[in-house]
Amino acid sequence: MSVQKLNQNNFHNTIANGTVLVDFYADWCGPCRMVSPIVDEIAKERSDITVGKVNVDDENVLAMKYGVMSIPTLIVFKDGEEKTRIVGARPKQAILAQLV
Repeated sequence: MSVQKLNQNNFHNTIANGTVLVDFYADWCGPCRMVSPIVDEIAKERSDITVGKVNVDDENVLAMKYGVMSIPTLIVFKDGEEKTRIVGARPKQAILAQLV
């Protein structure tokens, strides 16, 4: 699957069902640029999960609602509920470990 660009219009429907990995990022953020290709790889490799990205500069209301204070922040949702949160750049294996 490909990564979905999430915004206020599609966010809640996207996270409502199944396991969803959401990457809160900004284009100017160096660590976000390190994590972005990893998130893209996970989206291609894991058809059992949905992967989305939220640009915090464009969607600051969503970022505030979910308490995103630093980026990158990856949040794993299961059936609409936040299950885990990863703050800062992490290697692929560390991100995958949170998707179990």
